[in-house]
Amino acid sequence: MKEKYDVIIIGSGIAGMTAGIYLKRSGLDVLIIEENAPGGTLNRVNIIENYPGFIKTDGPSLAAEIFNQVRNLDIEYFFDKVVKVDLTKELKKVVTGGATLYCKYLVIATGRLSKKLFNNDDRYIGKGISYCALCDGNLYKGKEVIVVGGANSALEEALYLSSICKNVTMVVRGETLRGDESLINQVTEKNNIKVVYNSNVSEYNIENNKLVSVKLDDESIIDTAGLFISIGSVPSADMFDVEKDKGFIIVDTECMTNIENVYACGDVIKKSVYQLTTAASEGTIVAYSIIKKNKK
Repeated sequence: MKEKYDVIIIGSGIAGMTAGIYLKRSGLDVLIIEENAPGGTLNRVNIIENYPGFIKTDGPSLAAEIFNQVRNLDIEYFFDKVVKVDLTKELKKVVTGGATLYCKYLVIATGRLSKKLFNNDDRYIGKGISYCALCDGNLYKGKEVIVVGGANSALEEALYLSSICKNVTMVVRGETLRGDESLINQVTEKNNIKVVYNSNVSEYNIENNKLVSVKLDDESIIDTAGLFISIGSVPSADMFDVEKDKGFIIVDTECMTNIENVYACGDVIKKSVYQLTTAASEGTIVAYSIIKKNKK
């Protein structure tokens, strides 16, 4: 791995990898940095039925196909965590756990992070708490589990878990489910999914460092082997000193931030639609913006 690149992309979701593919094909020297598995939130999606070219697929499979394109183009890929960036100089500085790197153009494609119920949630990941049914569902095969949330992601989590677990209880803070009608219909037709409305989890009950039950705000107790939190997400953009709105990075029509040669795409930016197709298109826009600018 070199020290300097034309473009460094932080994040390898569908937006980041799409940008990398177009940039590499144009002849630019590209590095993608990712601390987790390629694909980002794609790896948490059980079923995809609205992505062009696929009647039905799943997130990990689509992520793997895109990553194969990245590898086939010999795009450099670095598994590490970015701990600091300096955007003040002409050459942008990116510091990871194991390297200090520089680039002319920086692309922020860091996506979003799952919201937590409580600040100490991470202490119990793998000990009864999860943010990903597709990742951890098999750990609770044949057991009682809870899904917190009532929108599309929670509905998808509950449906997936219902095929693995004995029973699934959805804890919903509102009076109704808020997802797509097709998903709601599938949930209501499942005999082993129960929905508890107008409720919130107020407390975890931990025994021997593992979750055994939760208390709701009406003081009722639900025994559970696993709690899957699906209450939305927040942009992963804290380390980047660029213009933002409620944490989301603001970009122009070419997906450039308020800092010259610093771009952003995917779920980390402020926009009206958050879908796989829009993320891929933003990766394309970023790439062509950089390609055009680099030729001047």
